[in-house]
Amino acid sequence: MSYPNSVYAATAAPFLKRPSLADEVSHDVCVVGGGFTGLSTALHLATRGYSVALLEAEKVGWGASGRNGGQLGVAQVDLQPDLMKLYGHDSARKLWDIADEARILVKNLINDNGIDCDFRDGNLGCAVTQSDFDEFKVHADFVEKNYNYQNYGVLEASELADTVGYGGYCGGLLDMSAGHLHPLNYVLGLARAAMEAGVAIYENSRVQSIQKGDKASAQTDKGNVIADFVVLGCNGYLGRLAPKISSEILPADNYQIATAPLDQETVHSILTNNTAAWDTSKQVYYYRKTPDGRLIFGGGVGYPGHEPIDIAEQVRHHLCNIYPQLASVQIDYAWTGTFAATRNRLPCFGRLAPNVLYAHGYTGHGVGLATMAGRIMADCVAGTAERFDFLSAMPRRRFPGDGRFNYPILTLGFFYIWLMDKIRL
Repeated sequence: MSYPNSVYAATAAPFLKRPSLADEVSHDVCVVGGGFTGLSTALHLATRGYSVALLEAEKVGWGASGRNGGQLGVAQVDLQPDLMKLYGHDSARKLWDIADEARILVKNLINDNGIDCDFRDGNLGCAVTQSDFDEFKVHADFVEKNYNYQNYGVLEASELADTVGYGGYCGGLLDMSAGHLHPLNYVLGLARAAMEAGVAIYENSRVQSIQKGDKASAQTDKGNVIADFVVLGCNGYLGRLAPKISSEILPADNYQIATAPLDQETVHSILTNNTAAWDTSKQVYYYRKTPDGRLIFGGGVGYPGHEPIDIAEQVRHHLCNIYPQLASVQIDYAWTGTFAATRNRLPCFGRLAPNVLYAHGYTGHGVGLATMAGRIMADCVAGTAERFDFLSAMPRRRFPGDGRFNYPILTLGFFYIWLMDKIRL
């Protein structure tokens, strides 16, 4: 299957097409999923000397890893003071360290492997209410005093308006040590690095079942990989491959557009520092400029497999809430992708068997956290399971129905998002 019609697919770097699995092969580790999680796992294992096979149902980066907003943030979804109240100081600090290392890991992988993915510095959170801005400031003050993290800059409303080109926010939190990138080129770069390290990548090889035992195996319709370990990195595309853990996540679609290149006056009037931006609306608008002067804008959520008739016009409605001057701008690309949310907004790690590991549920923070999940699972396979076990032990709340009630749950969730934004804004 070809990549969706996104601006990323249109500007992707060439990548060698890989064969499908058509035989029975044996490796130390079999990784399922060719996105950030799977490729990071495979790369980290291969550089340690493990023999690794990776199975991807479509093409490397075909899922959300190749079509997301491209934002590399810092911290978990919930801010640090909230995590401390929920889980205590020690656990909150470990969660912070993992998220902070994720930011550094992505940048190091890009630099060490020569990945050309248009990485640019800067990630800007925009508060839609004064309460949200106050929480930003408390968070920034907390991590500076307790963790000596000094990368945040607090922007008052007027300064933020000059930077973003929109005057409706109450203030912002800028981190120039975070950034944004071309996600498909990043994932293709990880795949190239993994192949150079010796990973055998098989595309168009959908795994139909996982067999547990002293030797685990992953079976496709035409082949089978027998391995000491199987690692699942499927996230929102898990489907019914592992029903036991499907209720840990709630897959949902998010919609994005890319405009035609904007005129110079408009380009220079929005996001003047060339950072990526996102806001605290329940809808969560996120946007950034590309090197050729387009605006990528994300907004709106929906049911996986049920795309709107006109994604472009649906997202344009959200775009005009921030930039009404772009109401008539040409939309060159519109696409959707499936992310996976968790009820506690932390990634879920675990084992289906002693030698079958998984991680999923990054709730919109996948660029950093999914890449980091790969390193953590590679560590676990190699015998250093401290962080994997810590994350596996985090309290989690499942969604009811083992996936059967996702449609009504999403319906209620969309209504809640709409209602809260109406109340708050």
